[in-house]
Amino acid sequence: MMIKFVYCIRKRADLSDEEFHTYWREKHEAFIRTLTKTLRAKKYIQSHTINTPINAELVRGRGLDTPAYDGVTEIWWESMEDFLASVNSPEGMEAAQRYIAGRCKLC
Repeated sequence: MMIKFVYCIRKRADLSDEEFHTYWREKHEAFIRTLTKTLRAKKYIQSHTINTPINAELVRGRGLDTPAYDGVTEIWWESMEDFLASVNSPEGMEAAQRYIAGRCKLC
């Protein structure tokens, strides 16, 4: 059974949309890729919120002024055993802490 960690991201208020998406796509993704082997992760996915008239209508239809989040991150593991082994090892715990610290640069 595949295990997915799904995290909805709101950018920091001091970042423009362009700064946020560029940093997340170029620097943060490269950083996360350095951790995937230690975390035993099989897949890392970024889904960026885009500014389109259709998206704006969907947001307004939910009674909001802006999208609820700026993007979604997914990290996948092949099994619960792989996930638990990764986060319970000293190396995995260190990688998880590095992931959390890196995420703080965005949100």
